[in-house]
Amino acid sequence: MMEKGISSVEVLPSKSSQVTAVKVVVKEPETKQTQRGKRVGFVLVHAGAGYHSESKAKEYKHVCKRACQKAIEKLQAGALATDAVTAALIELEDSPFTNAGMGSNLNLLGEIECDASIMDGKSLNFGAVGALSGIKNPVSVANRLLCEGQKGKLSAGRIPPCFLVGEGAFRWAVDHGIPACPPGIMATRFSLAAFKRNKRKLELAEKVETDLIQLKKRRQSNEKGSRVMCRMCGRRSKASGGNTGGGQIKLYSLENDSGTLDTVGAVVVDQEGNVAAAVSSGGLALKHPGRVGQAALYGCGCWAENTGAHTPYSTAVVESTLYGPYWPENVHVLCKQKMPTKLS
Repeated sequence: MMEKGISSVEVLPSKSSQVTAVKVVVKEPETKQTQRGKRVGFVLVHAGAGYHSESKAKEYKHVCKRACQKAIEKLQAGALATDAVTAALIELEDSPFTNAGMGSNLNLLGEIECDASIMDGKSLNFGAVGALSGIKNPVSVANRLLCEGQKGKLSAGRIPPCFLVGEGAFRWAVDHGIPACPPGIMATRFSLAAFKRNKRKLELAEKVETDLIQLKKRRQSNEKGSRVMCRMCGRRSKASGGNTGGGQIKLYSLENDSGTLDTVGAVVVDQEGNVAAAVSSGGLALKHPGRVGQAALYGCGCWAENTGAHTPYSTAVVESTLYGPYWPENVHVLCKQKMPTKLS
């Protein structure tokens, strides 16, 4: 029950416990402005692609539900789509079970560096941060960049930034009133445990690679010696070293076996029919310090575009990456809703 009327929420069916969508219907008392009918909104969130721990299925559902509820509350209060989608992403970043914000993957140095981006489908404006440390909610910085960019040029005609990385992003955030967060608070017991396991795998993999290089050199040396002996004996023989022990060498790869998912994302359509999309990610496990992933890149991490004369569909895309043993594959969650300029 709202102060001004009744609101209802319809949960849309989904086959995945990591994706939740809701349709928000807001009814208000009949006035000249609302006699046209009820106003409608749309919220979709996903908690990431990758390894899904069945033991944490309940936590995934709960965090998706809370993220949707945060966005719904913003929409019911009349907020813009960008503010609602930011609220949803903040809830996902605050969960220790997602690879975004709190509990993100650690890099090679054991530090957390996050990527995030947001796009406004009405203006096509974009805000993003990459390799950002020391800020609890990277998407809040991305949204602030978007908002500041919409205000126009800075003093002396300077162009405002829309994408900042590393120390520059951190300084800009603090200068604009976004509180810093001690790096130690960002890591959770889940992310620290995953970091230790992945470090052991990396050390073992490097040892295996070294052994393979030495084995290859021995084989080449044995093959060269065998060819010399063949010419001296006047007969042909197989080169030795084809199998030095009969055993197979196991190859190791980093896996997301901690139950930590990948890039989280959300799509929101507000009561005026404006669409917004946002994503946030802690990046690859044991990534090189300073690496910026797809989640921060314009037209790659997320996309939002309103219905227009040349675009009969409002389009929103949020990105996530499925990790394979060796090759990452981009997977996109696409939300297309055929809508008028204003929802009614």
